[in-house]
Amino acid sequence: MNPPHQPPSYDEADPFDLPEWLGECEVTWEAERGLATGHRVAGSLTAAGREAVPCDLLAVDDAYPEPVTTDAVRVRTHQVWRHGEVLVAADGPRVLLVVPGSRIDTDTALEALGRLARAVGARPGSYAVRLRVGP
Repeated sequence: MNPPHQPPSYDEADPFDLPEWLGECEVTWEAERGLATGHRVAGSLTAAGREAVPCDLLAVDDAYPEPVTTDAVRVRTHQVWRHGEVLVAADGPRVLLVVPGSRIDTDTALEALGRLARAVGARPGSYAVRLRVGP
């Protein structure tokens, strides 16, 4: 008999361990596909003359057919969000912005990126979000 599947547990990351340019440049987060793709939307953070940072948005409350992550990560996500911050985590080389909810919508994407910008000390208005239409 196979052991039950364990949901992934992502390591929390310190926003100050991210590249310094995220707090110094005009930064754009661009989705690879539309927001309707589910609980995880792949994207990247870019700035002129800088190497892109793979950065996905992950909604942690989707539990069917399997939980998106462990209960500990889900609870931590809600705690951090309640205090006006976003949980920054790592999934291999990809940065994750972990948010409450079961799907990513436009408001959540904008809020998560705004919270990341504040966390890295970016100037107000220096972050832009480029979304895709469709799945």
